Amino acid sequence: MLDLLAPIGRYLNPYMLEISTALIACSLVVFGGEINRILRQAMRSQHFLIRTVVFILVNAFGYGLIIVKATPYLSRTLNGLNSGMMFVIVLTSFIAIGLWAQRNRQI
Repeated sequence: MLDLLAPIGRYLNPYMLEISTALIACSLVVFGGEINRILRQAMRSQHFLIRTVVFILVNAFGYGLIIVKATPYLSRTLNGLNSGMMFVIVLTSFIAIGLWAQRNRQI
């Protein structure tokens, strides 16, 4: 089965950096609400300015840093796999993110 999907996977190889960026960005969009909710609960008793600074640091620099640092790692990892397996993992990951977003009413 994976041999049948290998040509599609080979076609995706040159775009792996973009696909990895999209996977990480989609994951952060879906899970960002939960992360921000937990952060809001943890920072509830703090002063407004401290909460604002932490929000800016997490959203602007934290998420950006995750995208910048995790994208090359994910790209290398996916490129190291068999082309058919890589295609299945990419497809399954996007479907799982979409299902999670649907279940949590983000779509």
